[in-house]
Amino acid sequence: MAREIQGQLKAEGRRFALAVSRFNGFITDHLVVGAEDALKRHGCRDADITRVYVPGAFELPAAARKLAESGKFSAVIALGCVIRGQTPHFEYVAGEAVRGLGWVALHTGVPTAMGVLTCDTLEQAIDRAGGKAGNKGADAAMCALEMISVFEQIGRAE
Repeated sequence: MAREIQGQLKAEGRRFALAVSRFNGFITDHLVVGAEDALKRHGCRDADITRVYVPGAFELPAAARKLAESGKFSAVIALGCVIRGQTPHFEYVAGEAVRGLGWVALHTGVPTAMGVLTCDTLEQAIDRAGGKAGNKGADAAMCALEMISVFEQIGRAE
């Protein structure tokens, strides 16, 4: 019979770092609320959550790397919002934020959840930060929980 590994959604006894972009804070504040609510619903205590604020989404990978390499956290959850404007700035910032967070996840071995919204409009961002499209901060927190469990199980597999 094949062995199967599936992540469990348990936060008890685990510590989480939220790396949060201050830019578009009226959106990222809602992502933080969603992420923290999801963690607490799965047994996380307030004392086990650390928020680290950075200027913008471009700075999230550097902060996430430091947090992951500190050895203090079970997972890092990056939360930000980049909204397309009339210049190519969006592509540079969004692309480097996503690429950098992927690098952190691959090179540190610490689950790093990508909760950075990359939206064409403000309305899309609002919808994804607790509006009709759910809360992507909560989704990122759930991803972090699942990946912690998957990594633990892989480590125990014979």
